[in-house]
Amino acid sequence: YLPTLLLDPATATTSAPREQSGLTERQLDVLKLLAKGQSNKEIARSLDIAEKTVKAHVGAIFRYLNVSNRTQAVTVAQRARLL
Repeated sequence: YLPTLLLDPATATTSAPREQSGLTERQLDVLKLLAKGQSNKEIARSLDIAEKTVKAHVGAIFRYLNVSNRTQAVTVAQRARLL
């Protein structure tokens, strides 16, 4: 499975609305911090949320992008212009 957004990157923009990207605004915030190489603990501090919540968001991002690690998530997100 590939999200529709990944199949047609020409429709993606750097400010893709939540409905287009399939990710919530908070998930996009987490994704941006993942791309900066931050750990779950650092992301939790930056966004003032629980580390467990960050883990849930990371899991949702992985499922949406159909990836199994942070590097793949950032690579796919960059190709889809989510970042």
